[in-house]
Amino acid sequence: MIKISKKISSRFPKTALKALIFVLASLVSIGLVAYGFYYLGFNEGLKQTKNIVIDNISNIEEPEETDLDTDFSIFWEAWDRLKAEHPDLSSIKDIDLIYGAIKGLTNSIGDPNTTFFTPEDSKKFSEDISGQFSGIGTEIGIREGNLLIVAPLKGSPAEKAGILPEDKILKINGETTAGLSVDEAAKKIRGEVGTTVILTIGRKDVLEEFDVSIIRENIEIPTLDVNMVGEEANIMHIQIYNFNRNLPTIFRKEMLKNALTTPKGIILDFRNNPGGLLDVAVDLAGWFIEDGKLVVSERFTSGSVQEFRAKGVDVLKDIPIVILVNEGSASASEIVAGAIRIQRGAELIGQTTFGKGTVQELQDLSDGSTLKVTIAHWLLPDGTLIEGNGLVPNFVVKITEEDFLGGKDPQFDKALEIIKSKI
Repeated sequence: MIKISKKISSRFPKTALKALIFVLASLVSIGLVAYGFYYLGFNEGLKQTKNIVIDNISNIEEPEETDLDTDFSIFWEAWDRLKAEHPDLSSIKDIDLIYGAIKGLTNSIGDPNTTFFTPEDSKKFSEDISGQFSGIGTEIGIREGNLLIVAPLKGSPAEKAGILPEDKILKINGETTAGLSVDEAAKKIRGEVGTTVILTIGRKDVLEEFDVSIIRENIEIPTLDVNMVGEEANIMHIQIYNFNRNLPTIFRKEMLKNALTTPKGIILDFRNNPGGLLDVAVDLAGWFIEDGKLVVSERFTSGSVQEFRAKGVDVLKDIPIVILVNEGSASASEIVAGAIRIQRGAELIGQTTFGKGTVQELQDLSDGSTLKVTIAHWLLPDGTLIEGNGLVPNFVVKITEEDFLGGKDPQFDKALEIIKSKI
């Protein structure tokens, strides 16, 4: 050992030997420290995280961009505990839990118009757009947390049963509607043709709630009626029930049919019209408003604004006009009524409209499910926000239940009186 030491000493200077020993000691120290951190981190990781295996579910990685204060691992922690401990979870498919979580995500926004449709629900929703479905024929909405009737469709089982705009739906087949979204309620109300649904109704000025039994039918969404009225039959009554995809074609045909009859005045009737498609509303407005005039604007979350202007024939723009509206007038019908009033000074008759002025976009997801997302608000040409406000008529005229049952229409009578004074 002494000889070896001497040989080493003779080959390396003492300073170099000390440096080598220092380096070796430093490497050992760093290794021990690194192992210590690894050991502590590994044990802490075992305490804080879990790998959750979900059968038949892919792409469960966390999104790249999240709020710094958001810890999405809480979701998976709750998932894991429910799956491990709840006795009924074994009978529920994982995909249904995922869909439920997405519904919870949309519900947390607090916007009844932003909803999620499973593939099955998405198919049913498309039936509305196509214009035919089975049910009772009502447009429903939510106001101040209450599920209520926006409008019964013309000739529908709901209208025949006496359902009125702004009736609150308290129960569906005995089950409370508290907490239900519009789409969940619609799903419960719809059903097979010939079956019965019982709605428990709360109505203004009626002290006690009451039940209404309605037999479901195939519902054809009506579009348009045009009649000549007045003593000399020189006033055109145009009643539009829905802004569906068929309206532009049907309206054009009706105008061609009546081309030889030049009306002296027009009563445009949007009562119980729940709305529909924006481009259809802009198309219709183009008949009554000068070409190029602003009809409506969309204001997006970013602050950007998109304008929609009248374009087309505008052949009815110089004919005196009054507009009928009520609590069941919503969405696209509010846009057209508001635009004609602002751009032409037309007077509105009836009752304050529903006040539905948000823009929804249907976004298809990869498995056939759909998100209906609110992306903007509608503004009238003068900047008025429709959402939550509605349109207040120039002449407020109510229809009582006695009027309804007796076949009287004081709103139409008032419209006829006013349009005659303008001719």
